Amino acid sequence: MQDRFTLITALQESLVAPPESIVSRTLYTSETVRIVLFAFAPGQELTEHTSTREALIHVLDGEAVITLGGESVQASAGLLIRMAPNLPHSVKAQSAMRMLLYMLGK
Repeated sequence: MQDRFTLITALQESLVAPPESIVSRTLYTSETVRIVLFAFAPGQELTEHTSTREALIHVLDGEAVITLGGESVQASAGLLIRMAPNLPHSVKAQSAMRMLLYMLGK
């Protein structure tokens, strides 16, 4: 087996959002998981959307309001959220903020 593990270093320093922007970088993709690092400038928002896949959001730094099926959660560093497939959700950064998104399944 050639691909036994993947190392990603300096994760939190690897992506910074320019003013008034959201940027993302796919860190890893396989048949069963996709990991994406997002960086938000203060005030930026991913508007409400859904995904057919189960997903995890892990807030690395900063603060945001994450809305999950109509319920708002105050998010800060260290928070981990699991979302069922097809759950409407949105993210609005209150400060410069970075998060990991893990999309699970096929």
